[in-house]
Amino acid sequence: MSERVLREIDELRREIERHEHLYYVSDSPEVTDKEFDDLLQKLKALEARHPGLITPDSPTQRVGGKVSAAFKPVRHSRPMLSLDNVYSEDEFREWWERAAKGLAGKDDFEVAIEPKMDGTSLSLVYEKGLLRSAATRGDGEAGEDVTANARTIRSIPLRLGGRGASVPEVFECRGEVYIDKKDFEALNRDALQEGKKTFVNPRNSAAGSLRQKDPAVTAERPLKFTVHSAGEIPDSMGVKKHSQFIEHCRKLRLPVAAFPIPTANTPDEAVRIYRKWLEDRPKTAYEIDGIVVKVNDLGLQKSLGMTAKSPRWAVAFKFSATQAETRVLSVEYSVGRTGAVTPVAKVSPVECGGVTISSVSLHNFDEVERLGVRIGDKVLIERAGDVIPKVVRVSGPGGGRPAAIAPPKACPVCAGQVLRADEGEVAYRCVNPLCPAQLERGLLHFASRDGLDIEGLGESAVAQLVAKGLVKDFSDIYALKKDDLTGLELFADKKAENLLANIEASKTRPLSKLLTGLGIRHVGEKVARVLAERFGTLDALSLAKAEDLEKIQELGPVISDSVASFFRLKSTRRIIEKMKEAGVNFSEPERSVKESALSGKTLVFTGELASFSRQEAESLVLELGGKASSSVSKKTDFVVAGADAGSKAEKAAKLGVRILTEAEFKKLIGRP
Repeated sequence: MSERVLREIDELRREIERHEHLYYVSDSPEVTDKEFDDLLQKLKALEARHPGLITPDSPTQRVGGKVSAAFKPVRHSRPMLSLDNVYSEDEFREWWERAAKGLAGKDDFEVAIEPKMDGTSLSLVYEKGLLRSAATRGDGEAGEDVTANARTIRSIPLRLGGRGASVPEVFECRGEVYIDKKDFEALNRDALQEGKKTFVNPRNSAAGSLRQKDPAVTAERPLKFTVHSAGEIPDSMGVKKHSQFIEHCRKLRLPVAAFPIPTANTPDEAVRIYRKWLEDRPKTAYEIDGIVVKVNDLGLQKSLGMTAKSPRWAVAFKFSATQAETRVLSVEYSVGRTGAVTPVAKVSPVECGGVTISSVSLHNFDEVERLGVRIGDKVLIERAGDVIPKVVRVSGPGGGRPAAIAPPKACPVCAGQVLRADEGEVAYRCVNPLCPAQLERGLLHFASRDGLDIEGLGESAVAQLVAKGLVKDFSDIYALKKDDLTGLELFADKKAENLLANIEASKTRPLSKLLTGLGIRHVGEKVARVLAERFGTLDALSLAKAEDLEKIQELGPVISDSVASFFRLKSTRRIIEKMKEAGVNFSEPERSVKESALSGKTLVFTGELASFSRQEAESLVLELGGKASSSVSKKTDFVVAGADAGSKAEKAAKLGVRILTEAEFKKLIGRP
């Protein structure tokens, strides 16, 4: 193996680590997401060609742990104790006096002050600079081994390093796993749109995400980590103060909450810092529920010692809760980008957490039922995360006969049908994919590679076109002029011309691409292809009844009803007519099928392929006369297993279905 390959892999890893630190810790990225992904893909490709060079600390190995039925217990090197809480300035001063008394009357000791992140505790152990284990706090004496999950958190370095910092043989730090406010909002917003249950608060979502049995699920959650304390500190580090330890962590590229750490020598100074954090609380990126005050000198910490439950040298100075009582006046309904209908309670205006609240989200109708809330009821509300007001509980019934809060029968935006989502979901949805409330998301899907593949019609362009009223439905993109586009931000002549050319080219795409792009509920790429090949033209498909569609083997009653209902909508017929006038292709070309080793065979793909995307591989199978399926059965001929193949490969083995490697699949289809 050449020295050049070794050097290239090492340089790539270090460059990726540096960009991970800049993005997830310093919040100052130097490259775009695409450029970062390109670096990661380049490293993956190199490691795939040279698997002997893959190491546990490689950025490609963050998500690699197997699904676990249970977490193994891990005993901590020293107890991970909880902190005593104080809730007022008077209580804090009393704590200071007790600490001074424990230090033989010395009351001018220095304290370090940090924000109290509202997350879940985690201990990290590094050996020779490499992350070896991660454990939850548990009962303080022993926690649970969540190493595989912690490795997926990008702000946690898999390898310590940095200029001017020596790495001890064994290094342990402790900190908080948390979720930023904006990420928590997005997490709940996505859950609502998908009809799933929402998280109660950032702390619960962080704790639940860290303890997922499948590391791949944890990897999808926007978790972050920050160091707040030490485990055992080696004498070789020469650290005498807590603030020095935090600075050393920062040099090792570990994330820290505040640097330099504010310090105080009197309770008055500490209270002033507390008040400043309280004032700035709404502006912090993450949720905090107070500050943590620690005696800075490690020698003095040792002198003060601990109780059975908590250290005497530290205290959590908590903020008061932000709750208020009000009355539900009425309910309105908002429609999200995926058609999910959310009930929003209009309440009597009330001061809560420094702002006046007049609207409160009820999230979904299961939550309405759980709370037992009705119009007219008195309710206790809370600003969860200081951002999203929510109802905590009903505090008193309304007068007379309070009106129940029920799902609307028609969409408040387009008057389309509102139905309960699929089994297992909690959302009610507007089932009209052409609903204006869903326009931005729908346009992005329409223009995506799976749809009509309109390069240049991305998020920024779509948002501006919709905001300016230039596009009110999918067909409007075919009426855009150059002047419309040059009036958008970052659109010069050349960029506008390129987008117009790409829009024009999209008119020639086959019917299957158009059907995928229209976003008909339950119709993905495979179903779209089946429909296009079966009916040949959009006109023929639009006349099909649900009972006709149900006769097609690949379609069940749910898909059939969804397709038939879509084409019955007046809005659908209007848009189809406008597209026809614009010259959009409504037919599917006959597919030429080559005779091959795959003719008449059914294949299932699982895991990550190095040479093809899943879509490319399935398209190849179709071109070669085979059938691509998403589930394994006795009728399956081959299962092609890529990297991190999952349960499909296991099921194939049990059924006796032949499993092919990617190399064997390529050989079968005659690809080098």
